[in-house]
Amino acid sequence: MHPGTLILIMAAAVLAPVLAQAAGRWIRVPLVIFEILLGVLVGPAVLGWAHPDTVVDTLSDLGLAMLIFLAGYEIEWGAVRGDTLRRSLWAWLIALVLGIGVALALTAGDTARSVVIGTALTSTALGTVLPVLRDSGDLKGRFGTVMLAFGAVGEFGPIIAMALLLSGRRPAESVALLAGFAVITAAAVLWALRPRSPWFSRVVANTLHSSGQFAVRFVMLLLVSMLALAAVFGLDTLLGAFAAGVLTRIVLDGAAPDSGKEVLGRIEALGFGFLVPLFFVVTGIEFDLDALLDGGRPLALLPLFLLLFLLVRGLPVYALAPRDLGRTDRWALTLYSATCLPLVVAITAIGLDRRVISSGEAAALVGAAMVSVLAFPLLALRLRAGEGRASPAAAKGTGPEAW
Repeated sequence: MHPGTLILIMAAAVLAPVLAQAAGRWIRVPLVIFEILLGVLVGPAVLGWAHPDTVVDTLSDLGLAMLIFLAGYEIEWGAVRGDTLRRSLWAWLIALVLGIGVALALTAGDTARSVVIGTALTSTALGTVLPVLRDSGDLKGRFGTVMLAFGAVGEFGPIIAMALLLSGRRPAESVALLAGFAVITAAAVLWALRPRSPWFSRVVANTLHSSGQFAVRFVMLLLVSMLALAAVFGLDTLLGAFAAGVLTRIVLDGAAPDSGKEVLGRIEALGFGFLVPLFFVVTGIEFDLDALLDGGRPLALLPLFLLLFLLVRGLPVYALAPRDLGRTDRWALTLYSATCLPLVVAITAIGLDRRVISSGEAAALVGAAMVSVLAFPLLALRLRAGEGRASPAAAKGTGPEAW
C-alpha cells in the first residue's frame, strides 16, 4: 500500500546511529531515541511521508519479538538465582500492586483502565538498557548481574501479567493456558539441558562460515516455534520470544560453547541491524502526537507518568536491592529499572485495541517511556561514572561516557 515507507524506515535506521555519534560529542543519547524521533518526523504526525501497512506492521512485530528474544538470551540464570532473584521478584510484585492502586486513583476506580496503566508502570526495558550497560562496561561484574536479575523480572513479569490480566479471558482459563505453556516450555528446557550429540557441534562449526549457517537457522527455528506455541495457547507472543531466548542460550552453551559468541553476534546483527530498529522507527511513525497535544490532559499526564515510572517501579527496586550495593549503585539500579518502552508500547496497543484506554492516555504513557529511555540511563551512567566506575574504554576517551 505504501512502497516507500520501508525505504524511509531503513533510511531512518541508517541515519539514527550517525546522529547518535554526532550528539555523543556533548551528551550520550540512547540510539533508540533517534530511531523513534525520526519515525515521528517522517510519519503522519509531521511530514506524512511514511504510513504503516500490513508488511511494515508484521516486520515491526518481529522486531519487538527479536528485542525480547535477545533480552532472554542475555540473562545468566545461574548468576541471578537465589537471594538476588527473590528480591527482584518481590520488587516487581510490590510495583504491580502499587501501579494498579495508583491507576485506580487516577481513573476513578475504572478497573480495566487501571490494569492496563498499572501494568505498564511496572516494566523494565531490559532489551533497551542492555546495549547501554554493554557499551559502558557495566554488564559484567556484580552490578551487571543484579541489573540483569531485576531487569529480567521487569521484562518477564509484565508479560505474564499481560497473559493473565489483559487477555480478555476468565482468570481461571488464563491460568490454565499459561500453566500449559509453562509445562511445555519446562519440557523444552529439560530437552535443551541434555547433552547434544557430537554431530551437532560439528555441523555448527562446519557451517558457521558457509552459506549453510546451521546454527543461525536453528536459532530462528526455536524462535518461531516458541512464538507459534504462545499463539496456539492464546498468549502474547512476547512470552514465546523470551522463552526462546532462554532456550537458545542453554542449547548453545551446552552444545557449541566455542561457537556460541559468534552465533550470537550474527543473531544480533540480524536483530540490531534490521528488525529492532525497524520496530522503534515504526513506533515513532505510529505515535499519536496529535492526541498528546490535544486538550491539555494527555500532555499533563506525561510528566506524571514519568514520575510514576520512577516511584512505582523504581522505589521498590531501591528498597530491595542487595545490601552489598552502595547507595550510588542502588540509585543507578533504580534508574535503569525504571527505564521502559517496548512493553509500554505493547501494553498500550492492547488497551487501544480493546478500547480500554484513550489515545491520549496511550500517547502520554509512550511519551513518558520515551523520555525515560532518554533521561534515566544517562543519569545512571553519570552516577556510576562519578563514583569512578567508568569503563576502561571511557577512561581512554573512547567509550560512551567520553562522547
